[in-house]
Amino acid sequence: MNSFVDETYITVLSGRGGDGAVSFRREKYIPRGGPDGGDGGDGGNVVFLVKKNLKTLYHLKLKKVFKAENGKPGGKKKMHGRNGRDVEIYVPPGTVVRDATSNRILHEFVSPEDRWICLHGGRGGRGNVHFANPVRQAPKFAEPGREGKEKRLKVELKLIADIGIVGLPNAGKSTLLSVLTNAEPEIASYPFTTKIPNLGVMKVDDTSVILADIPGIIEGASSGTGLGLRFLKHIERTHLLLFLIDLSREDFLEQTRIIENELKTYSAALANKGRKIVGSKIDMPEARERLEKLRAEYGKEIFGISAVTHEGMEMLKINILKDLYQFTDR
Repeated sequence: MNSFVDETYITVLSGRGGDGAVSFRREKYIPRGGPDGGDGGDGGNVVFLVKKNLKTLYHLKLKKVFKAENGKPGGKKKMHGRNGRDVEIYVPPGTVVRDATSNRILHEFVSPEDRWICLHGGRGGRGNVHFANPVRQAPKFAEPGREGKEKRLKVELKLIADIGIVGLPNAGKSTLLSVLTNAEPEIASYPFTTKIPNLGVMKVDDTSVILADIPGIIEGASSGTGLGLRFLKHIERTHLLLFLIDLSREDFLEQTRIIENELKTYSAALANKGRKIVGSKIDMPEARERLEKLRAEYGKEIFGISAVTHEGMEMLKINILKDLYQFTDR
């Protein structure tokens, strides 16, 4: 994941159709037979497919142009030219393809079985056999294949997760993710350890829940400050947000306001998502007293946890699942 790429531009071209053939039957005892020119093959399509084990668009950044094969020309004896091979472009689940000029969304890949034809290849030309009639019995022309199409695309990735963990830098998001799930994110005691989104799967009985941890949000993230802006899109598809509040910091009451303001500025839909406030680092000095002040300010339904001692973690899991059922049709 060191080469995590969540946005890139590519050019795609469908194949040109093969030309129809000009040909006449030349058989024994039939020196001047009728036309028998075959049709050209259709050009290949540009096809996008989901590949579940892909996690990044890095492979698209390496190759900027994707071109389908041209159709082959028709042959004699009404031989049909071979269709051009499609060019297949694999993308991770959650990929959005936009027109690079208008920024209009062309397709979103949510289903693991999703397959989308972006551009159809040019149609193959008809051979001269199609143009014979009682007046023109020996046409010496055929139809050329149609040109393929070209499009410039913007491809971006929005991770698909049930729950997004948001908070200020060094609030303990990656540590929480590692405790709740099977993820192994980079963890250190300095801001912006997380440079890329991390995913993990939390299992409760027979239920699996996907969590995403994004880089820390700071004031001004929604307008380009810090790392938050680039990755806020990765929690747009979540059903529930965990606001992780660092109780070891004196500004613990302000952290919720900062997160809410940045989400609201970025997107009204994101700001209106269901959320749960969680106070982290309950094992630190003064943290329990601050947790009560946080509850007095924002309501009693605030959990205090320690990812170090695991205090409150099991109860948090159960309540995450309960809240998630309210926002989904699970």
